[in-house]
Amino acid sequence: MSYPSVPSALPALPARRGLLYVALAATAWGTAGAAAALLFQRSGLGPLALTFWRSVGGAAVLLALRPFTAARRAPRPAVHRILLNGLGLTLFQAAYFLAVRDAGLAVATVVTLGSAPVLVALGGRLLMAERLGRAGLAAVAGAVLGLGVLVLGGGAADSGGGSEPAGLAWALASAAGYAAITVATRHRAARTGAADDPAATTLWSFGVCAVCLCPFALTEGVLPSTGALPSTLLLLGYLATVPTALAYALYFAGAAVVRAATASVVALIEPLSATVFAAAVLDEPLTPAALLGTAVLLLSVSALARSELRVRADAPS
Repeated sequence: MSYPSVPSALPALPARRGLLYVALAATAWGTAGAAAALLFQRSGLGPLALTFWRSVGGAAVLLALRPFTAARRAPRPAVHRILLNGLGLTLFQAAYFLAVRDAGLAVATVVTLGSAPVLVALGGRLLMAERLGRAGLAAVAGAVLGLGVLVLGGGAADSGGGSEPAGLAWALASAAGYAAITVATRHRAARTGAADDPAATTLWSFGVCAVCLCPFALTEGVLPSTGALPSTLLLLGYLATVPTALAYALYFAGAAVVRAATASVVALIEPLSATVFAAAVLDEPLTPAALLGTAVLLLSVSALARSELRVRADAPS
């Protein structure tokens, strides 16, 4: 389903701003890990219940800001795109937590974030004939390598778990959910020449996510403990606002104007950001391997960003 009048939709962002939005979103996502770790310690909430409240809170924040963020000329996202984004978001978040439970943090992170750019590049190639070229492929490989060094060398390998088949399957499912969101967002913008209102897309997506997760959250235990309720509510408010409502709105806006594979690799800034905030907030040490992985990842993301801007500059207007 497409809208008959493309000029009535939102104009595309410049590619440079799109890259910035994706990078800011990934940086904000990295702070969610530290917030979640603190909530696990204090709130008594499990991963699915926490994801449920994150979705509910993010939707509530966006709904409250809707009068100020609604784009005047943006069409309402189609029902099938709302469902696709919402289901992809649910799969991405819930399957990742299940992978952590069954395979451990290190394996879940490496398999999910390492396979996501590959799945996204494949989807972008099949649906939109997007080509990375040799430089782009080298940047993707370098980013995955840097991610592996960052996670495995940062001490996460000692967090427990193992390479259980179920955990690996959940990690791949999480990567598939992320890839579906990224490719669908880019495909819509590439096909019509315009993007949906990112705030509306994010609002509806979190609504779908909350509905899907509600029964699982009730089973797990949906109410936080009252022992540290003020700090729990404060952390939940932060989690719903910065790494959820703001970050996903920025990501949906940025992913619509850059190549799908580029968006997925730039989003690998998330584990880098998480490492920095874990060191600052949770007093986790920064090992030499973690610093090396950070440097490799940053270089790869920077190289791919330059490649994206060159592609945009050389494209016919």
